Amino acid sequence: GNRPQASRKVQFRLRDWGISRQRYWGCPIPMIHCEACGVNPVPRADLPVKLPDDVEFDRPGNPLDRHATWRHVKCPKCGGDARRETDTMDTFVDSSWYYARFTAPWENEPTDRAVADRWLPVDQYIGGIEHAILHLLYSRFFTRAMKVAGHVGIDEPFKGLFTQGMVVHETYKANGQWVAPADIRIEETDGKRVASLLSTGEPVEIGSIEKMSKSKKNVVDPDDIIASYGADTARWFMLSDSPPERDVIWTEAGAEGAHRFVQRVWRLISEAAEQLKDVAPKTGTEGEALVVSKAAHKAVKAVGDDIEKLAFNRGVARLYELVNTVAGPLQQVASGNADDALKGAVRDATEKLILMLAPMMPHLAEQCLAALGGKVAGRETLVARSAWPVFDPALVVENEIVLPVQINGKKRGDLTIARDADQASIQQAVLELDFVKAALNGGSPKKVIVVPQRIVNVVA
Repeated sequence: GNRPQASRKVQFRLRDWGISRQRYWGCPIPMIHCEACGVNPVPRADLPVKLPDDVEFDRPGNPLDRHATWRHVKCPKCGGDARRETDTMDTFVDSSWYYARFTAPWENEPTDRAVADRWLPVDQYIGGIEHAILHLLYSRFFTRAMKVAGHVGIDEPFKGLFTQGMVVHETYKANGQWVAPADIRIEETDGKRVASLLSTGEPVEIGSIEKMSKSKKNVVDPDDIIASYGADTARWFMLSDSPPERDVIWTEAGAEGAHRFVQRVWRLISEAAEQLKDVAPKTGTEGEALVVSKAAHKAVKAVGDDIEKLAFNRGVARLYELVNTVAGPLQQVASGNADDALKGAVRDATEKLILMLAPMMPHLAEQCLAALGGKVAGRETLVARSAWPVFDPALVVENEIVLPVQINGKKRGDLTIARDADQASIQQAVLELDFVKAALNGGSPKKVIVVPQRIVNVVA
């Protein structure tokens, strides 16, 4: 009959994975080797086993193997001479359950169960896709093992997983050898990018865009970026260029574009600062002041939503839009041509802009607020101590709506009308549209169908 012929089943592809490493740095493996009794665990009373501090790294190999005293112990079973296990655990063992330990890092037990129950599972895990097969699977394994042991009360360690992209860059080669971006010059010749060595002028082959790596030398030194543009510019460019789940292609042109935006924001705010220092922030109620306030409040809601969704590039785009909207009013304020209502609205919008820029460009935000007198909503403070701005729902709701207008089922144009307009008003407005009049050719429609908030169809 129609009964299901299959059932859903989750199958884990756990792989055996050796945890021991022949090195000093790592958690000691709490086992003792005895010639008579074999391998025995360290007694619980002697845990945790601590690594010795007096080790020598003067030659290759594991220094624990050469330590004069640490490795020599008594067998917990027979009391005879024995030796500690000198291999240590690989760091993936720690990274498989650190989130549980972090809930109570100073407890003598692995966790404080009450505290772990309060904090776990982790709300959001952010990590590279390269961890998906091993690290994340072992985290799930450890969590379930720790539940059996009574240390946690959950089966799954993470509520949400987000895997971010990489920062990538072009690769360059000269004479078969990889060349660093800092060692080349790129110029436009006949519409084509041509690269050459700074030192000799020899031609350089521009290769594919790949993940930054030391082996291919396509690494841009963060210190060089910060020295040239500042940390805010670097952060802004990386957040603005693409969605965080995709790779970011680092380009000099992109960094320069981000830096121009930083300079523009500073110029607009610093030039209007003297006029705005003693102005109280106020929401505009009409005219240009209302336009400014609406733009600011809509941005607060939209950028906040984007950050919550980790859609940083969309949040950045909205901040670009807000700066474009307030640029003219800021210039009016700077030139002394703004009335009190516009000044209050611009002060309020500028404060909101600064607070929204802060998570991405904290240094610029603090400088801008200092230029305005170091006050948010009339109170002296730092951006770092200020809350995320609040929006007025009444200013976020659009008062107008755009309705598609069809004639005999085919779209011919749009009607912009008040959101709360009744059906009769919509019908009347539609019949006054030029393209509707032309289609009716002086006659009356057979019917005007209005689907509220959605669409209008004129049957000619």
